[in-house]
Amino acid sequence: MKTTTISESIWAALDSVMDPEIPVVSIVDMGMVEQVDVQDGRARVVILPTFSGCPAISVIKRDVAEATVRVEGVKTVEVDTTYSPPWTTDRITEQGRTKLREFGLAPPTGVAPVLITEIGLPIVAECPFCGSTNTRNDSPFGPTPCRALYYCEDCRNPFEQFKPI
Repeated sequence: MKTTTISESIWAALDSVMDPEIPVVSIVDMGMVEQVDVQDGRARVVILPTFSGCPAISVIKRDVAEATVRVEGVKTVEVDTTYSPPWTTDRITEQGRTKLREFGLAPPTGVAPVLITEIGLPIVAECPFCGSTNTRNDSPFGPTPCRALYYCEDCRNPFEQFKPI
């Protein structure tokens, strides 16, 4: 029988901390947890904000602290943020990408820039509903600074896509 460490239990607890702006993905799915350390019942969790002006960071820190302190063996919790290394959309897990797509949010494709046109590179935004790349950018400004608004010409659904960071 495998014994679960306190650190592993904290990671499992953090997988239940949902992104307040996209409640279908956890902060683990989003790749926002940089580090978990535990020593003598003192836990320290380091998170990477998705961008420097993230308005949800105080909520995320509170939720991380609440989830961590509930782990057996944890007496105190310190939640820190860091911007080094910087969070990028490459940190979103495959499970997180699937959850985003099912929610109707297109994760960055990694094929080309989403909003910045470079000579020789097509703009690719894959529709999360039908998978088509016959899409157009309606606005580079979405509900949050990290997302843009798109429209699928094939299934005629509007959708948001994460900007690659």
